[in-house]
Amino acid sequence: MNKWCAGMLAAALMMVFAPGRSASAADPVKIGFLVKQPEEPWFQDEWKFASMSAQKNGFTLVKIGVPSGEQVMTAIDNLHAQGAQGFVICAPDVKLGPGIVAKARAHGLKLMSVDDRLQDGKGQPIESVPHMGISAYNIGKQVGEAIAAEIKKRGWNPSEVGALKISYEQLPTAHDRAQGAIDALKAAGFPVANLVDAPQAKTDTENAFNAANIAITKHPNFKNWVAFGLNDEAVLGAVRAAEQRGFAADKMIGIGIGGSRAATNEFAKAKPTGFFGSILISPKRHGLETSDQMYLWITKDQKPPMLTLTDGMLMTRSNTTEVRMAMGLDANP
Repeated sequence: MNKWCAGMLAAALMMVFAPGRSASAADPVKIGFLVKQPEEPWFQDEWKFASMSAQKNGFTLVKIGVPSGEQVMTAIDNLHAQGAQGFVICAPDVKLGPGIVAKARAHGLKLMSVDDRLQDGKGQPIESVPHMGISAYNIGKQVGEAIAAEIKKRGWNPSEVGALKISYEQLPTAHDRAQGAIDALKAAGFPVANLVDAPQAKTDTENAFNAANIAITKHPNFKNWVAFGLNDEAVLGAVRAAEQRGFAADKMIGIGIGGSRAATNEFAKAKPTGFFGSILISPKRHGLETSDQMYLWITKDQKPPMLTLTDGMLMTRSNTTEVRMAMGLDANP
């Protein structure tokens, strides 16, 4: 074999066994941002802030909705075909973790998860994948502390107050948020016997309404109610059920999580309702910061922190504009 042939063979072998593409100074950087529910305002905002990172850093952002596992795998293949070097993902099912990791590795793509942490086959977090998520337990504590403070402010007798836990135990995040609220209420001296579990079949307002309606009917002894759950929709369902039973804003304290459009619409009503507040979670860090981190990982080999957890701020009718602006959002959603 002459020297020219030997050189060509060596180059070919290097290409076959190379671990993946990395961006050189001359390579255009392309980053994917995959989300499970692209129609939801939260994910729209994440994409908006990711686009700001792309504009600032000069890379191409590829936004892909992946509501199913099959679409996740197709999207990763698509990113590879487009010459992307990495992606950020909020998967439709965290149990897809091993498959996502394997697919990314096979294509030489750097991988970060956002919002929902990927799990392995045993249901444990995949700690080798950098993740930015929400501190579910601490946000739940914020809910419980805010409810306890409002009970005290109104001068209610805790023994006469029922606490609706709109539960969805199938989802670890829902469990952690509810547990944080419960622990905060307990720490404030709220009677444990007054906690009422109201399991919902799905994480929407209709199912929360049905769950709360049954629970309130079974406990006619309480003069006032409070409610908490996974998100704003869960608490809105409880508020609507309470209203139907005669518990208006003066007899109901519901605090949701998310600061969704549904929450701000509730605050905009001429007459206050039992939906007292929401812990606003900002998508800014989740969209902008993860994209910045992925860019630096690709271009400068600066690997992101393995785990970053964010929290939120209590938003009510009286401070909606200020809180939204403080969290990097428009004053009006």
